[in-house]
Amino acid sequence: MTDLNRRDFLKLGLTAGSLMALGKGSHLLSNGSGKIDTETKVIILGLDGLDPHLMNMFMAQGKLPSFSRLRSQGDFKPLRTSDPPQSPVAWSNFITGMNPGGHGIFDFIHRNPETYIPAFSGTKSEGSLKTITFGNTVFPLSGGEIINLRKGKAFWQILEDHDIPATVFKMPANYPPVPSKQRTLSGMGTPELQLGHPNRFHYFTTEGAEINQDLGGGQVHDVYVIGNRVETALPGPVNMFKKDQPESQIEFQVYIDPVHPVAKIQIQDHVFILNKGEWSDWKKVRFKMIPTQSVSGICKFYLQHVGPGSIKLYVSSINIDPEDPALPISTPNSYVKELGKKFGSFHTKGFPAESAALDHGIFDESEFLALEDVVLKERKEMLDYELSRFDSGLLFYYVSSTDERQHMFWRLMDKQHPMYDQKLAEEYGKTIENIYIEADKFVDKALEKTDKDTILMVMSDHGFTSYRRSFNLNTWLKENGYHSLVNPWKAGDVGFDNTEWARTKAYALGINSLYINQKGREAEGIVNSGTEMDNLVYEIARKLEEFTDPESGEKPVLKANISKEIYQGSYSNTAPDLIIGYNRGYRASWATPLGQIPENILEDNKQKWSGDHCMASEVIPGIIFTNKKITAEAPALYDLTATILEVFGIEKPKDMIGNSIF
Repeated sequence: MTDLNRRDFLKLGLTAGSLMALGKGSHLLSNGSGKIDTETKVIILGLDGLDPHLMNMFMAQGKLPSFSRLRSQGDFKPLRTSDPPQSPVAWSNFITGMNPGGHGIFDFIHRNPETYIPAFSGTKSEGSLKTITFGNTVFPLSGGEIINLRKGKAFWQILEDHDIPATVFKMPANYPPVPSKQRTLSGMGTPELQLGHPNRFHYFTTEGAEINQDLGGGQVHDVYVIGNRVETALPGPVNMFKKDQPESQIEFQVYIDPVHPVAKIQIQDHVFILNKGEWSDWKKVRFKMIPTQSVSGICKFYLQHVGPGSIKLYVSSINIDPEDPALPISTPNSYVKELGKKFGSFHTKGFPAESAALDHGIFDESEFLALEDVVLKERKEMLDYELSRFDSGLLFYYVSSTDERQHMFWRLMDKQHPMYDQKLAEEYGKTIENIYIEADKFVDKALEKTDKDTILMVMSDHGFTSYRRSFNLNTWLKENGYHSLVNPWKAGDVGFDNTEWARTKAYALGINSLYINQKGREAEGIVNSGTEMDNLVYEIARKLEEFTDPESGEKPVLKANISKEIYQGSYSNTAPDLIIGYNRGYRASWATPLGQIPENILEDNKQKWSGDHCMASEVIPGIIFTNKKITAEAPALYDLTATILEVFGIEKPKDMIGNSIF
């Protein structure tokens, strides 16, 4: 069976309807003119999630020579992150030089006040408005559209207005890429080809009965070996050219060697042999929609187990083909094709790690890291390429592995974590330390390219800490009389389908967001705006900050921020009413973002996803290293944006709230 789990939902940025676009991103062009050569150059490495506490520790131990060298040339400070410190929010702060009140991204998840239904904050997609139908076939008469919902102008668009060239590689929260003639490639938020599934692997096995079929993030396929042969099919994107919108698929065969642990796989024009425990290289597959339309994707095959009458075959998420992209993932569209021609296939989805497979026990730690190492190798090779041709303007380069490995391996360096395992810690307890050492090698590459006219910045969007305990915010609201259920006995089963809105004053949607059920704003609001609303917000904030975990004696909520006190900008009135900043060790549960109401307020985090950053911003600042002295006492993400413009002599826009760190 297939199931989109709560974590996947948070990363998902569009719906299947956008396949109507079929890559026709013609609107991604600006009116910029030519480019000028700049004497001053700027290189920015965005190393996601690097934490200042770990950074100081590893530098003191002499394990990060390049970071230490950069610090000695200039400076190193903690970097204030966003409120809340979620990736799409934080990177939007950096992109625009504004806080969420200016760019309108407050969480992974926003909500529709008319329906109380969660909606993705970053993108929306619209199918063709004009179609014609023949039988079961639907022909679009106009292209569909994928819309980036972030407001404000990106800093590379401002540079373009001044003819300053920029390359922006894998920028998170920039899918689809905003209009520009600059070279940009979208990062976190970019879906895989199977729209509706941001991170969906496929697991073909004869032992499916042994696996929990409620497998969010992946799909288990029961297969049977008949005469040493398996006949099955690889699912693909929804076919929007069909009235019933079926899932496309490609039939393929697996031939099992009766003696040796080897299998031959035949899919379309690919025929290849894998040994047990071996990954294939990238395979291009093409999903046929109608006779004149097909969609190209890329994936990898991993033969986890094979034997007489049995097989376990893993197929990675199907990435958008960089040489034939079905969706707009770069500006100009030729940029990703250029990279595809230079390097061949590579990970294009925004969150490349196959973390769901590790979380669900399909992968062990070594299998997860083997594929993650492929991602890291791709990033290193492409950085070499971009640095080799960088001679003017700005280069931003993003690395995701630093974030992904901290999410999955924090449990093995935190003995207090519920998922700490001494035996695993002996083998994998230095995984996070090792990725910091790998990050140091990226810095070394950038330092080699830096001359007297180059400013080098190395930054992260937030830090990291342990995620030991989950806080069910809607359950807390229910227990404190702010959220009412029609049937209290169903509290553990469903979320807002069981909510009695006529008696509900507040609800939570998103990881850090809490909303008041306001009259005139929400469809069934009961709280009057003005004094009643303000008093309720302050009351809930105070009670959350006073609440104590009965097991640990600690306070799960460090700071409940009142949004109107922390946001500035045109979109402040669309913000959640409270932004919940969790304490170190605590985070909203996976049930909270979609409005579910489990039985208990607090529960141990029993997942391998054990490190996180969706806490209070004070708990997990990011980092900023530069080869120039930082004069700002407490630099913030949006200050880096103003710094970029100042370096190139550009006056910052009036809506940009940051100031130069120099």
